[in-house]
Amino acid sequence: MGAHGSQITPEDRWKIIEYIKVKLQGKKLGERTISVIDDSPKESIADFEARLSKLYPNQKGVGPVKSLSLETINNKMAEEGQKIYKQMCSSCHKPTKRYIGPAPIGILERRTPEWVMNMILNPKEMVAKDPIAKELLGRYISPMADQNLSEEEARKVLEYFRTLK
Repeated sequence: MGAHGSQITPEDRWKIIEYIKVKLQGKKLGERTISVIDDSPKESIADFEARLSKLYPNQKGVGPVKSLSLETINNKMAEEGQKIYKQMCSSCHKPTKRYIGPAPIGILERRTPEWVMNMILNPKEMVAKDPIAKELLGRYISPMADQNLSEEEARKVLEYFRTLK
């Protein structure tokens, strides 16, 4: 949805999400698989994340990033990452609360840096092959859009995520 996401009403967003989910399940639009979207999953976020951490520890995801070590936070890089995030990600993600997608605050306490980078760079394949991404799709319903960021841009966004408290 990019920069136009803020112009779409929440009701229309859910219609778009429902359409995408139907298509992902290989159905025709008339063969609806979702009758009501349950915005309050039975499993709490804390329990959901604890379960994922136990089932899939140290997952690096599927994509180009195989290894990434993080040094001291680079504030200039984080500022650039915040600009990229606002432009490319904020129509679906809010920094500190759930929106259409999960909040990135504390993401590096739950996922490896490689996983986060691969999710940003390679969301379609991640949702198809990575067990955590599949679980997230099941919880949040909407797959993450590929924003076609470069690895450098994704790294800046990751650096911004490190500053969220």
